[in-house]
Amino acid sequence: MEALIELCDLISHNPVKFADKLAWICGRCPPPDAFRGQSPRVTRSQLNAVLALALFLSKCPNHQDSRPRLLVVEFLKSITVSFNLSFWPQSFNAVAVGSFYNDFLSYVCKATDMSSELSKDVAGVTGDILISAYNTKDGDIGTIKAFLNALSKNFLPILPSDVDKLVTILMNSYDNTFPNSPRDFPDGSPSQTSPPSSSSSGTNSGIVDTTPKGSGVNGSSSAWKSTVDLLGTAVGSNEGELASSQKLIASFEKESVDNLEKQETAFKLIGHILDKSQIDQKLLEQVRRIAKEQIQSMLAFLKIQKFDSSEPKSLLKVRINTKLSVYQAAAALQIKSLTSIDSDGKSSKRLLHGTLALLIEAAEACLYSVWRKLRVCEELFGAILAGISQIAVTRGGQLLRVLLIRFKPLVLTMCAQADTRGSNHGVMFESVLKTSCEIIEFGWSKDRSPVDTFIMGLATSIRERNDYEEEAGKERHAVPTAKLNIIRLLADLNVRVNKPEVIDTILPLFIESLEEGDASTPGLLRLRLLDAVSRMASLGFENSYREAVVLLTRSYLGKLSSIGSAESKTMVPEATTERVETLPSGFLTIASGLTNTKLRLDYRNRLLSLCSDVGLAAESKSGSSGADFLGPLLPSVAEICSDFDPTVDVEPSLLKLFRNLWFYIALFGLAPPIQTSQAPAKSVSTSLNSAGSVGSVSLQAVAGPYMWNTEWSSAVQRISQGTPPLVVSSVKWLEDELELNALHNPQSRRGSGNDKAAVTQRTALSAALGGRVEVSAMSTISGVKATYLLAVAFLEIIRFSSNGGILNCGPTSTASRSAFSCVFEYLKSPNLMPAVFQCLSAIVQRAFSTALSWLEDRVSETGNAAEIRESALCVHACFLIKSMSQREEHIRDTSVSLLNQIREKFPQILWNSACLDLLLLSVHNDPPSALVNDPAWIATVRSLYQKIVREWIIVSLSYAPCTSQGLLQENLCKANTWQRAQPTTDVVSLLSEIRIGTGKTDCWTGTRTANIPAVMAAAAAASGANFKLSEAFNLEVLGTGVVSATGKCNYAGEIAGMRRLYENMESVDGQDSDTSISSGIGSSVPRITSGGYSEQTQPRKDSFDELLLSRFVRLIQKIVYTAEKGGEVDKASFRETCSQATALLLSNLASDPKSKVESFSQLLRLLCWCPAYISTPDAMETGVFIWTWLVSAAPQLGPLVLAELVDAWLWTIDTKRGLFASEVRYFGPTAKLRPHLIPGEPEMQPEKNPVDQIIAHRLWLGFLIDRFEVIRHDSVEQLLLLGRMLQGSTKLPWNFSRHPAATGTFFTLMLLGLKFCACQSQGHLQRFKPGLQLLEDRIYRASLGWFAHEPEWYDTNNTNFSPSEAQSVSVFVQHLLNERVDPPYLDAKGSKHENGSSLNDANDQHHPVWGPMENYVLGREKRKQLLLMLCQHEADRLEVWAQPINTKDNSSSRSKISSEKWIEYARTAFSVDPRIALSVVARFPTNSSLKGEVTQLVQSHILEIRSIPEALPYFVSPKAVDENSALLQQLPHWAACSITQALEFLTPAYKGHPRVMAYILRVLESYPPERVTFFMPQLVQALRYDDEKLVEGYLLRAAHRSDIFAHILIWHLQGESCEPETGKESKEKDAAVALKNSAFQELLPLVRQHIIDSFTPKALDIFQREFDFFDKVTSISGVLFPVPKEERRAGIRRELEKIEMNGDDLYLPTAPNKFVRGIQVNSGIPLQSAAKVPIMITFNVVDKDGDPNDIRPQACIFKVGDDCRQDVLALQVISLLKDIFEAVGLNLYLFPYGVLPTGPERGIIEVVPNTRSRSQMGETTDGGLYEIFQQDYGAVGSPSFEAARENFVISSAGYAVASLLLQPKDRHNGNLLFDSVGRLVHIDFGFILETSPGGNMRFESAHFKLSHEMTQLLDPSGVMKSETWYHFVSLCVKGYLAARRHMDGIINTVLMMLDSGLPCFSRGDPIGNLRKRFHPEMSEREAANFMIRTCTDAYNKWTTAGYDLIQYLQQGIEK
Repeated sequence: MEALIELCDLISHNPVKFADKLAWICGRCPPPDAFRGQSPRVTRSQLNAVLALALFLSKCPNHQDSRPRLLVVEFLKSITVSFNLSFWPQSFNAVAVGSFYNDFLSYVCKATDMSSELSKDVAGVTGDILISAYNTKDGDIGTIKAFLNALSKNFLPILPSDVDKLVTILMNSYDNTFPNSPRDFPDGSPSQTSPPSSSSSGTNSGIVDTTPKGSGVNGSSSAWKSTVDLLGTAVGSNEGELASSQKLIASFEKESVDNLEKQETAFKLIGHILDKSQIDQKLLEQVRRIAKEQIQSMLAFLKIQKFDSSEPKSLLKVRINTKLSVYQAAAALQIKSLTSIDSDGKSSKRLLHGTLALLIEAAEACLYSVWRKLRVCEELFGAILAGISQIAVTRGGQLLRVLLIRFKPLVLTMCAQADTRGSNHGVMFESVLKTSCEIIEFGWSKDRSPVDTFIMGLATSIRERNDYEEEAGKERHAVPTAKLNIIRLLADLNVRVNKPEVIDTILPLFIESLEEGDASTPGLLRLRLLDAVSRMASLGFENSYREAVVLLTRSYLGKLSSIGSAESKTMVPEATTERVETLPSGFLTIASGLTNTKLRLDYRNRLLSLCSDVGLAAESKSGSSGADFLGPLLPSVAEICSDFDPTVDVEPSLLKLFRNLWFYIALFGLAPPIQTSQAPAKSVSTSLNSAGSVGSVSLQAVAGPYMWNTEWSSAVQRISQGTPPLVVSSVKWLEDELELNALHNPQSRRGSGNDKAAVTQRTALSAALGGRVEVSAMSTISGVKATYLLAVAFLEIIRFSSNGGILNCGPTSTASRSAFSCVFEYLKSPNLMPAVFQCLSAIVQRAFSTALSWLEDRVSETGNAAEIRESALCVHACFLIKSMSQREEHIRDTSVSLLNQIREKFPQILWNSACLDLLLLSVHNDPPSALVNDPAWIATVRSLYQKIVREWIIVSLSYAPCTSQGLLQENLCKANTWQRAQPTTDVVSLLSEIRIGTGKTDCWTGTRTANIPAVMAAAAAASGANFKLSEAFNLEVLGTGVVSATGKCNYAGEIAGMRRLYENMESVDGQDSDTSISSGIGSSVPRITSGGYSEQTQPRKDSFDELLLSRFVRLIQKIVYTAEKGGEVDKASFRETCSQATALLLSNLASDPKSKVESFSQLLRLLCWCPAYISTPDAMETGVFIWTWLVSAAPQLGPLVLAELVDAWLWTIDTKRGLFASEVRYFGPTAKLRPHLIPGEPEMQPEKNPVDQIIAHRLWLGFLIDRFEVIRHDSVEQLLLLGRMLQGSTKLPWNFSRHPAATGTFFTLMLLGLKFCACQSQGHLQRFKPGLQLLEDRIYRASLGWFAHEPEWYDTNNTNFSPSEAQSVSVFVQHLLNERVDPPYLDAKGSKHENGSSLNDANDQHHPVWGPMENYVLGREKRKQLLLMLCQHEADRLEVWAQPINTKDNSSSRSKISSEKWIEYARTAFSVDPRIALSVVARFPTNSSLKGEVTQLVQSHILEIRSIPEALPYFVSPKAVDENSALLQQLPHWAACSITQALEFLTPAYKGHPRVMAYILRVLESYPPERVTFFMPQLVQALRYDDEKLVEGYLLRAAHRSDIFAHILIWHLQGESCEPETGKESKEKDAAVALKNSAFQELLPLVRQHIIDSFTPKALDIFQREFDFFDKVTSISGVLFPVPKEERRAGIRRELEKIEMNGDDLYLPTAPNKFVRGIQVNSGIPLQSAAKVPIMITFNVVDKDGDPNDIRPQACIFKVGDDCRQDVLALQVISLLKDIFEAVGLNLYLFPYGVLPTGPERGIIEVVPNTRSRSQMGETTDGGLYEIFQQDYGAVGSPSFEAARENFVISSAGYAVASLLLQPKDRHNGNLLFDSVGRLVHIDFGFILETSPGGNMRFESAHFKLSHEMTQLLDPSGVMKSETWYHFVSLCVKGYLAARRHMDGIINTVLMMLDSGLPCFSRGDPIGNLRKRFHPEMSEREAANFMIRTCTDAYNKWTTAGYDLIQYLQQGIEK
């Protein structure tokens, strides 16, 4: 139901917008025909829907949709059906039914009051329902009763025609409920039942207590128990009354509670009917008669004094309460029945008189009743008095005189019985008071005479003597209750009536009584009168105020004069109460009540004068303390000074009074202690009543403890806020000694002549100043001056400690509210004694430290308290900024010093807009010249301001550059500084010098927040300048600030202009209809106001705001929708839309901050969430810009913006975006290299580049860190929001993306987390310390979790990205190194915790998360050391990647890690996550100690790590196979490894172990055959060692699953059917190897045939057609061999024409994804070869998954007589390198063209398209490559040439890395191709690894070819110093480093071919040498330096040029 109520509230605000929601609710209601069945039943949801509709109608009764109204009316008609229990849901009980009726009828009742149409509909139903309720016999009685009860509270409209009928029915029901008529009750007449007090109406009638003894009327308990006891024990006054009571009781006992409730309901319903309309006169008379009879019955009932009943007391209480409720309803009915009488008729007058007498008699009966303490009886009394008041105002007040005559005795009777204890006088007292006030207010204007008589009669009654006082021989008793209560009543009456005439009537009588009457002596009566006098004086009427204040002052001084006299020893307690409580309370009441400024000023002077008189008088009383007399007055002084501005000029006389007050406060020790520890002074007596030295009191006051009332201490603090500085004269700030001495009594031993007292005062002063001034330095200061200085110290220190140093100033004041404006006044006094000046300066410093302490104590405050704290901080800082322009140099110096201290203690002041604005304004404006124009002074001040401003801005930029720039831009917008008439060169030059950037900055030293790359990237976005993240930038604060400020002003101007245009158009449209506008602006108004706003006829700003708001919301939602659907979001359009929306939001927020936040919350939410939805760097740049704009322009939005951003951040975690894209496909290289080099299933690549989302997260994170620095010191709420974000981020370590591009962003987030956790040592988050420690542990574990994967590389086109990543990790490392070991659980010495327990005890405890605390402490430090080592290594890696050609090794300066430490690292890593330990080994692969320990750990915990395939090499080894280790039994359960890892296990070293082979086959089976096809040569070689036929079985199964796999396998099997080349080494091999090879050759055709035999008919058909086609093409080469060369091309054409295409599903064997569509018969070309005839043929092909009409040529070379298998191996390695480079993001080019052996010495080779060899280029063009490139691509420097040069660089670098590893030789110019865009491609890998031409002479000694002509392109400088060369070397280094990461996979690919017989394995140690070229023993920096040396060595090496010359000479190949 609560949700429906909220929905109704939402709908009611905009019914048109939410019409569908309203229709939905209507649909849930029961249909009208549902109640026409025999026994309808509704559901709970239907009832809730009906209630919701009724609620909606109560809010929108006139809504145009009629469905809600019709449904509610229909349900109302069915109410009669609801009287049956079967109507309600079974879960509905009686309480639920009653609650439903109440809610439903209340909503309908409210709706009918506002809608006449609905009222008519309901009125036609109400009568029938009510009649049915009383006449039905089938309904449930309880349900009907609940309905009638609800209707009596919420009566609905009725038809006039139903009125009489309803009243008749109700009266009949009333008669039926009575067993006897009230007329039958005995003694029912008023004359017989009136109490004795009613017989006399004179003012002198006695107040007789008719209650018998023991009844407990006066002072008895009001609890029900005592009242019930009264019912059983009270005794009547005589036997006749007792008999009548017994009859009445008997009749009462016959009535049931149900009948009584029915009577009450009937009376209430009749009363409602009388309110609605008039009834028949006879019926009205009958109603009056019944009501009168009930009141008469009530009189008799209330007079029962004895009630003997056997009924339980609880039931009896219910019966009595119900009976009294009936009487109350009857009394209300009687009063309502009088509203329609004729006011001029005699009968009506008699009726009114009779009713008035009857009601007063009833009220008196209530007062005397034994049930008067019951709540219902009190309510009955109040209702009767309300009726009396209502009757009094009828007939123009004619009954007023009679009423007051009868009313006075009632008042006196009540006063005689009311309880006098406490301030609450009871309900009856309040009822009498309220009625009296109403009668007096009415009579004051109608007939004042009886009112005056009434008031005077009450006032004079307090002076009447009582009977008991005249009785002789009796002891005097206490003051009668009546007098005390009459005084209180009259006082309350005066306060409520608030008329000076009434006060002037009563006050003289009170004063007379106090001075001459009974109240002249101490007693309770005097105390009550004094209290009344003070309350009347507080009303602020001048005459009464002055009389009362004089009286109170005289009384207080009179009490003081009696001190020490003989009579003071016999003083009654009331006298002490008067002095200590009553009189001070009276003074305080007057101070609190006075509002007149003139009277408050007068009263302030009077009170301060009184304090001076009291202090002087008390000082003259030897042996007593003035604190007892001055202290009670302090709260009054504090109150009257609460609105006094101490900074205004005051009269010297008033200033002296303040001085005297503080003098005595210091003298008497009334100030709260200002230091926590005892002052270092000589021990003296602390007895405050002794006649000792004043120093004892002073020292006590300084050091405490406080000995007085704490209220006085609080009052002193409040007084300090309103006290002006005690500088009496600007010339002579200290008064004469004589005047100060006059404050002492000359005869007192505390005078200035007492040297010992002076020393003590100086000691107290030194203690008060915190020892800043030694006592010895005060020797020239007299004792009385020391007392005076002590008073000043007390004042100023307390002033700063009480409210943080904020004065009592108006809310519009700013800097003047700072207490520094007071304390600095002392420093302005000229000609001060050095000692005095030193003390005053110390007072300033001491007061300032007090203010800092006050602020520090409140750092953890939230909400309003935090706002007060920050406001105080801002006020002080602003004042100090202004004070830097003072003429006095020492004031300027002090201001600068204090301002710096504030900035250091509370850095948040740096980003306070008020302070920054004031600083910049101060630089711009000339300082105020008070006296003369002093250029030197102006220059000094301006220079000082410039220095402070520069330092201020630089420091703020270094910590929060985003917010700082936003504030600067806002300052430029607000102050419009740049358009002022006066010159602004100072500010311009100041700001123009400040630059920050990603590079090294000269503005600050050390590492600060702005050094974090993410923060600087966010700063670039926040600046608004168009920076590219791909470039390092240098942000010039002034320029970007002006540009962005101008842009913001433009956006704000656009909004303002649109608003003005709209308002003008609205005003034109709203003019008189006679005004005709035929064209122009007015014609466009309907279009603007369309969409639900056309009903508004007057210009309203809100309509424009709503229109624009909805427009921007729709625009931004559309942008989000476009982004979610994968569309492109226009950056400029998005930025403009968001900026305009932000300007709209801020413009409305400025006009009405409170009301607009809620209405614009949707727009604010969209502005915060939209960049997160889009998740691109451009969108996030815009987001950071507008977020900075919002929090800078409207700091109050900071928490809201941060809350939305945190929610959005957590949403990105849930949706796995950016940094939290934890799916494998977002892992970059790891995902792209599956399953060849990385274990795991291949994944579909994401549609969007995950790096963009990560960069967006980085920008976002930079902004959040910036906000953290701003709020970390002043906003616990926002810190907790960030804590929530960090908790959510680190909750699950595997939530993070493992993309290497996320490294910097991840560690920046971890850095933010550690910075956040560091707040636990500050005051902000002390109470959250356990949670912060848990978060810190999460952060450490998450940081270590980042290293659970082997290190990866990643590169982007962003040149600044890699340095930023490296710097991000470096900053994190720096933070770890500098982190303070602060948490208490790290203290190994057992220091005490906050709760008093030692750490040793804590170490014995067991934490639910961390386990044993001692283990956790030790483990945490080990984890931190491991994390530090890993992060340092990661930082070094990334530094190498960022600066690959920087040869400096940063790690060389670190100490060497011992073997023991490596073992500890391994164990720690393994304990956190075994994958971390494996990753550590991957980072340090040649560390034997580390690897050995990890091997042992893996083998000992093997069951726990079966899901980690990287752990395989640690227990699957040749040694384990030889030993048949039991660990191999785990292989069936092990996770699948990569294919290259599986290839290693297929080598002979593992001997085909069954468990190993089973695992390998399971791994291969787990991957799609198409993925395994790449390694077909290796799988074919595995058949050599397949003794168990396991590999063969896998091949057959895979071939059955994939036709492509089967075809490629058959071709490779055919290609292996040749004898391997033999060398010298191979001849020496034993016969077993030859036998093995022979068996292998015999196996190949068998396997081939098995595959063919397993083909299905369809597969067999495809196989035959594919192989026949290409066998025919390949055989052409053999046919051409005997043909002469000149005829071979024609021969090719003839042979090609014979070949026919047989089907559309034929594909190129080298590229199965390309279907062959035909042969270009004219394309056949015979190629040059020494002894063979290779041919090149071009096919027409289409992509398998592409457009079938997109036919492209693809040339292939068919060779016969050449073994292509070695080319296949070389190109496999090149292909792996290409995949690695692409996965890493390196822009390196390799072209692994397709090669496939199709038979013995036969094969197909793809032709690299659009290429020509270097030798061919030389045949047609003279000159080298440099000249050729200029001819082909244009002049040097042209875009086309530079693009070609870049292509040459990236391809040369790619092949340089490949050449280094493969060592290809025979690199003449015929084997180097260049494509059409300048890229280099190497072909022909006949000599690789250890082989080379010329009998392996290895003439080509360079690792790769870099000839002179190539260096001309790569290095224009010719000396390896050009940018192009550096770029080439950098690419080479990065490519080499990326390849090293996958060294094992590449080596395993080559290793499997070792026994293949390929020439490259015919000599040396090819595998060992290949591994050496990877240099695994080198660090990344060492490997980079090796690659640099390799490039340098290959640079134009002579052997390269020599080999080209040899080839030219021998083969004619152009060089």
